[in-house]
Amino acid sequence: MTDNKDKPNNKLSRRQFVEKTGMLTGGALIAGGLAGCATGAGSSAATAAYAGGSDTLKLAVVGCGGRGTGAATQAMKADKGVQLVAVADAFPDQAQKCAKTLRRIFGEERVKVTPETTFDGFDAFEHAIDLADVVILATPPGFRPEHFEYAVNGNKHVFMEKPVATDAYGVRRVMRAAEQADSKGLNVVVGLQRHYQPCYLEALKHYQSEKIGEIVSGQVYWNSDGVWVRERQPDQTEMQYQMRNWYYFNWLCGDHILEQHIHNIDVANWFIGAVPQSAQGMGGRQIRNGPDHGEIFDHHFVEFTYPNGVVISSQCRHQEGCANMVEERFQTTGGSIYTSGNNVGVVSQRSGEKLYKHSGMFDPSPYQTEHNTLFASIRSGDRINNAHYGAEATMTAIMGRMATYSGKRIDWNKALASGQRLVPDSSELSWDANPPVMPLADGSYAVPQPGKTRAYSVCAVNCRAVVAPDRGPGRRQGPVCHPRARALA
Repeated sequence: MTDNKDKPNNKLSRRQFVEKTGMLTGGALIAGGLAGCATGAGSSAATAAYAGGSDTLKLAVVGCGGRGTGAATQAMKADKGVQLVAVADAFPDQAQKCAKTLRRIFGEERVKVTPETTFDGFDAFEHAIDLADVVILATPPGFRPEHFEYAVNGNKHVFMEKPVATDAYGVRRVMRAAEQADSKGLNVVVGLQRHYQPCYLEALKHYQSEKIGEIVSGQVYWNSDGVWVRERQPDQTEMQYQMRNWYYFNWLCGDHILEQHIHNIDVANWFIGAVPQSAQGMGGRQIRNGPDHGEIFDHHFVEFTYPNGVVISSQCRHQEGCANMVEERFQTTGGSIYTSGNNVGVVSQRSGEKLYKHSGMFDPSPYQTEHNTLFASIRSGDRINNAHYGAEATMTAIMGRMATYSGKRIDWNKALASGQRLVPDSSELSWDANPPVMPLADGSYAVPQPGKTRAYSVCAVNCRAVVAPDRGPGRRQGPVCHPRARALA
């Protein structure tokens, strides 16, 4: 990997960023998607084969939980020519349930999944992807880089959920695959659905009108009660337990600052038109701190500093009984911007006068729109690739986690080039194998300690391991740390 690829330009003009990400400046919706998505001058063979809308598009779902099943439902609603031909999940019950649910909704004519095309295990993704034209990647995010890379190598169009990795190694892997997708003319949509939500698009358009000046500061929030816990079963191996409770282990999830708060952090990058140069912050476990909460924090606070000196304050929290908020606020030289996933967008002058207020009670679902956009792009021969800003948003959230875990100020370039690798390749995993994180003697898991935890190392603790250079995709980083040390990686 070249230095240029590992060190993206941190500073873009507003217009350059819009062009780079393929976002529209007018915010207009078209039937089947968004106007102004990134398009290529010509169609690839993979795309051109479906232009005109007369041919069947074969769909495979990799990751058959609620999000994977939901995404597949939206994909099949987006295009009547889509047929589901394969499902894959680590767990056979999830794969079977997904196929059954979709067959009930769409019938046998469109759900062509058979027992022979229902795959389970850590290598299931390969078998399902091989059978498809378009794939949905909705496993725990730690697996996303390997799955995306495999799909692109197989010339498949992709919808993949956020985040797209859980460590810097995975982000770099996604970045390389994204470039390959560009060269092949493949379409890629990432589940950062605010890019497809009218209130955000309209707020951005009014901000870009330059009536309220430039963003100078902001606050982004994902404060909520937390998520599910699945009780350990007597017959489970440690790998099975962690896979069922993937949210609480960094190799699978990356902590909630990445898995959920990425939406709000992504909005900051998007509106500012750049990625941050550095991050510093604090976090810990105060309420959700039992052994059933794995190794992640229950709160994070991060200050992201951008190239133009803008500081964005980031909050996320998993604590019951506290004030919940999922939204973004930005202050500008001449006013303010407020956005929320609840279809609200407000752009105001400093005087308080509202230049624009969006209340989208009847707005289309952005979850549906992103699939409409993907399939419309495939059919038309256009090109759209969200993987670039998906990787940048993912890395920004990972950098925030590095800051809270270590208690140090984290540099973007050093974070992106970090040797930290949390996720083994699928070929190294099995239900009887030990996962990268193992419980301590008392059944709890080692938790990062600010001031002691190392930010840029292979593992994330203060061990003596020396970081080996990046060996490229499919090659294991070394050296391997002591299992207790790797528990915090």
